[in-house]
Amino acid sequence: MAGHSKWANIQHRKGRQDKLRAKVFSKLSKEITVAAKMGDPDPEKNPRLRLAVKEARSQSMPKDNIERAIKKAVGGEGEDYAEIRYEGYGPNGVAVIVETMTDNRNRTASTVRSLFSKNGGNLGETGSVGFMFERKGEIVYPASVGSADDVMMAAIEAGAEDVESSEDGHIVYCADTDLNEVSTALEEALGESESTKLVWQPTTTTEMDLESLQGLMRLVDALEDDDDVQRVTTNFEATDEVMSQLEG
Repeated sequence: MAGHSKWANIQHRKGRQDKLRAKVFSKLSKEITVAAKMGDPDPEKNPRLRLAVKEARSQSMPKDNIERAIKKAVGGEGEDYAEIRYEGYGPNGVAVIVETMTDNRNRTASTVRSLFSKNGGNLGETGSVGFMFERKGEIVYPASVGSADDVMMAAIEAGAEDVESSEDGHIVYCADTDLNEVSTALEEALGESESTKLVWQPTTTTEMDLESLQGLMRLVDALEDDDDVQRVTTNFEATDEVMSQLEG
């Protein structure tokens, strides 16, 4: 949509993560431990673990923390976590997907429901908003890695589906099942990415004014503050003017 900036939206969320680095590291450690428990503890033999480690490194997580998280799985330590996805609506009917890892389903369900209710949203049934998203692999590179044409050519050769380039950088999208293969090929061509992960990509978006967006951010921030929540995705769209007011 003309006049809209996905990059501004992404950067706002990244800024939020930077303020919560310790909490981010905790969530990344949980993902690494779960991935290592589910498969081989060697990242080269376990695609999910490899992606988890790559994302941890992109967030500047110390090597010791990464190794400790893997050792927890090898030693049979840590809790057994269930991965549960919640879906609902935020202010102005915006779709919200909440991905969690929990050792207590009842606690997490109660908390997520309460946070939606307290922040102008409604928790729905599984599948209530999922149809508005597609599962994709997302690989982010800084603008300095090369021109839009350079990245597009590398992405095509790597088997990616789409590239969005701007003065802020490049976002490469691929099928969710191809993320490990595509990210490895791009790494060889362009170097280490800023971020490599699976995402829910909106197929339809909901336009937000400043007041609605402020309400949505309160809901998202409250959800992200919960230790059981790994990731929150919405389908909001906002103009650059609204985003600048939000961040101003």
